[in-house]
Amino acid sequence: SWNQLSECNPLQALSATQDYRISCSVTYSAVHVYLYKSVSIMKSGIVYLAVFLLILVIIKGQDHTLLTYVERRITSIEDRITQFHDQSGVYSSELRDFKKHILTMVENYEKDKEELRSELLNANARIERLEREVDYLESQNPVTPCLEVDDKVVERKAKKVQKKRNEKYDKITDCRDMISHIKSMKILKKMKTSTGLWTKDPLANSDKVYIFSGTANDTLYEFASIRDFSVSSHNRKAVSITLPYPWKGTGHVVYGGFLYYIKEGTEFHVIKFDLKNHTVTDSAVFPAEEQIPAYSLSPFNYIDLAADEEGLWAIFATKENEQNLCLAKMDPKTLDVEQMWDTPCRRENAESAFVACGILYVVYNTRLPSRSRIQCAFDVSDSLTPEEVPLIYFPKRYGSHSSMKYNPKEKYISAWDEGYQIIYRLVMKSKLVV
Repeated sequence: SWNQLSECNPLQALSATQDYRISCSVTYSAVHVYLYKSVSIMKSGIVYLAVFLLILVIIKGQDHTLLTYVERRITSIEDRITQFHDQSGVYSSELRDFKKHILTMVENYEKDKEELRSELLNANARIERLEREVDYLESQNPVTPCLEVDDKVVERKAKKVQKKRNEKYDKITDCRDMISHIKSMKILKKMKTSTGLWTKDPLANSDKVYIFSGTANDTLYEFASIRDFSVSSHNRKAVSITLPYPWKGTGHVVYGGFLYYIKEGTEFHVIKFDLKNHTVTDSAVFPAEEQIPAYSLSPFNYIDLAADEEGLWAIFATKENEQNLCLAKMDPKTLDVEQMWDTPCRRENAESAFVACGILYVVYNTRLPSRSRIQCAFDVSDSLTPEEVPLIYFPKRYGSHSSMKYNPKEKYISAWDEGYQIIYRLVMKSKLVV
């Protein structure tokens, strides 16, 4: 178009032909359109450029504001980090000082602990030496023997038992043994209840162990062996036997496949319970009036049943002779009382008792528990000489015996001492013939 436009001369166009004029007019029109479009494009470009420059100006302004904000935040963070380092240094210094102080206190405590331990060991050694000296003095100067002949014993007024009281006993066995000393002590386990009774049947061929937990209940626990009892926790390996009548105290005994126990109540019934069939085979009211606790240190025991080589016994006390213990020989088949004795063994400070080979041994203590001791022995056959009356101290223990049962078959005492179940193995000796 630019080439065609250069060929069109306006002066010539005035005198030119019509075709020539038309051709030049078209050329001018095309050029005009081209220029118009070019101007339009230039205008659009200028607008775009202005917008781009405006955006650049805005972005540049925002970048400056953003950078200023970021710089302020970074400065604030640096200040806080510096403050944290300063505080950490202070805390570390205080922690080191506290650690040194604690270590010093621990060292002082360790020194005090060692000193206290040394003092306790020295005190224990002195106490043991003192106990040995006391035992020696008591062995050299024995207490007055608790032995009296039958004609010196106070007679009771109750006529229905007068013929059976304080008579000389004819033994049914040839047992002539008495306790010499305690050979050893073994702790089987510890249960939660501080009082109770554990025992075996001396006439049975099995190793079953029977447990009375506490001083009043209606449940008896049966273990297959001493091992099961000692390793079991919370009676898990035991067979629980619910008795037809609740029991009271710890004066029960297992003998010849039967359980002889004291029924809870105002009257003291002796119940004979078959452990095989779980049935009551007999019961009887104990023929004693106005009974009182047998032992002053074990007030829950009014009747303490015992078994030995001679059979079944009952230890009790009454108001009529309230200072001393009474002893009764019972028939295990019918529960009849065969004989009764008023013994010279006192109730005061007595915690338990047992019968071995026809001799009643009473165990004494103090209200502030110390070492238990056998201080009184009463021989129903009157064959124990005053020189033979033993004064036997039990090994160190935990508190007060709530029950002590003699096993004539294995020659040991099963005891319950403040929750601990203990075996005292005995050494026996023959009595002198009177």
